[in-house]
Amino acid sequence: MASTEEDGSVEEKENNNKKRTKSAIALAWLTFYNIAMTAGWLVLAIAMIRFYIQRGTHKGLYKSIARTLKFFQTVALVEVVHCAIGIVRTSVIVTSVQVCSRIFMVWFITNSIKQIQNEESVILFLVVWTVTEIARYSFYTFNLLNHLPYFIKWARYNMFIIMYPLGVVGELMTIYAALPYVRKTGMLSMRLPNKYNVSFDYYYFLIIVMLSYIPLFPQLYFHMLRQRRKVLLGEIIVEKDE
Repeated sequence: MASTEEDGSVEEKENNNKKRTKSAIALAWLTFYNIAMTAGWLVLAIAMIRFYIQRGTHKGLYKSIARTLKFFQTVALVEVVHCAIGIVRTSVIVTSVQVCSRIFMVWFITNSIKQIQNEESVILFLVVWTVTEIARYSFYTFNLLNHLPYFIKWARYNMFIIMYPLGVVGELMTIYAALPYVRKTGMLSMRLPNKYNVSFDYYYFLIIVMLSYIPLFPQLYFHMLRQRRKVLLGEIIVEKDE
């Protein structure tokens, strides 16, 4: 019996050590990731400010930062993996919607349709994304380091109240501006007959995407409001399973 108890105790200690090691690795990775993403969005912010000071116009701004923007926004797909494997306790669905919608805006709207890159709506959502991401990633970084300044927590859970709706306006106006070009060129569309016997109209797909903001945006926005009440006001909120 003593031998069995000792074996169980050793096995339990080994399991605990493995868990601590995995936890330490996850913490180190998340800290590195959030520092890198904070730095990346700060680089974008500085590049945009410098461009506008030097040129005095927003025209050409998107093209000047496109490569950096595409890189850091695409890397954010890693956050879906974080949620899926459980090292971050956030809904996979919520994170996937947020990340994939932005990647769609970057790669399949703004990057693909050069005629709209100088639209003011593009600058609007770029500024909103940059400000909110700097606040978000710096919040995660300092929180992981256990040294979270209050003003960063305040910015994270207050600025979105205005920034999120402005970002949505910018995104919707950009998609709307893209519609005439998509209809005229037939880009990313498939017409019958073809060897796959499949029809797809990107123009109508974009209209559906715009309409999808009606049910999706309130859910994401009220999710953030609940998080705000929990973090800043200390309310205990019971979330339904996703």
